[in-house]
Amino acid sequence: MNQFEMVVLIVAIVMFASVMRAKYGYSRRRRGVAADPAEQVEAMRLKDEVKQLKERIHVLERIATDKEDTLSRQIEELRDRK
Repeated sequence: MNQFEMVVLIVAIVMFASVMRAKYGYSRRRRGVAADPAEQVEAMRLKDEVKQLKERIHVLERIATDKEDTLSRQIEELRDRK
């Protein structure tokens, strides 16, 4: 394969990729960004929901560790009574 054939092959591949991208609507600008305002509202709602769930998990973890600490203290108090 000579240099001319290599250049023609690369140009053909790039053209094919561009046509496929245009056909299926893929755009670099839309990647990771909601194009529709309704999608942006939904994304913000989901972010808020995730934030609330993380706060709940934090509270549940604190409750779970507090209960373990309280239980171990009560066991130690019972051992000290003997």
